[in-house]
Amino acid sequence: MTLLIYMLIFMIMAKKLLSTSCPCCGLSMQTAAMTCTTCGVKIEGDFSTTLFDRLSLENQRFLEQYLLAGFSIKTMEENGSLGYAAIRSRLDRLIANYETLRKMDAQKKAVLEQLRNGQISVAEAKEKLEKLAGE
Repeated sequence: MTLLIYMLIFMIMAKKLLSTSCPCCGLSMQTAAMTCTTCGVKIEGDFSTTLFDRLSLENQRFLEQYLLAGFSIKTMEENGSLGYAAIRSRLDRLIANYETLRKMDAQKKAVLEQLRNGQISVAEAKEKLEKLAGE
């Protein structure tokens, strides 16, 4: 039964996921439109995303497996092919990636706030944001 659940999840997750990074500059993109594939209704606007959406597909799948295992490394170890040390290492890397995304978001917001308050020019803001995207 568990294998069937994992296969269904994999099939659902195998659909193309929306990238949240700009292919040109690497900064975060805003979702602006959504369409119902059944009836064709389309809505446009500013839709928010979470930091979880910006994790790599591999990290999203690992996090999903961890969630389904009841946040238990032991259960993941019993259900999969990885040992405790490998699972713990991947979990530590996932946490580090998430913390990096949070830090970058806070830095980007600080740059935009400086721009809004007139403390820096548009060119300076652009330079700072590009530097953050390159890190």
